[in-house]
Amino acid sequence: MIGVIVVLMGAVFAGQGMGYIPGSVMTNDPKWIWIGGAMVVVGLALAVGGFRGRTKKQA
Repeated sequence: MIGVIVVLMGAVFAGQGMGYIPGSVMTNDPKWIWIGGAMVVVGLALAVGGFRGRTKKQA
């Protein structure tokens, strides 16, 4: 669940950095594209790790 939240936050940050989501100091600032992209990657890793941990059978 946390991985999904981190992915969504990263997508918003990247969208603001690219200027797609206006109204913030992050708008049109390329630094936020990179920060948001990194958050998406970390969030995906957390989500995949959490999903893989749930699918293992408990002995």
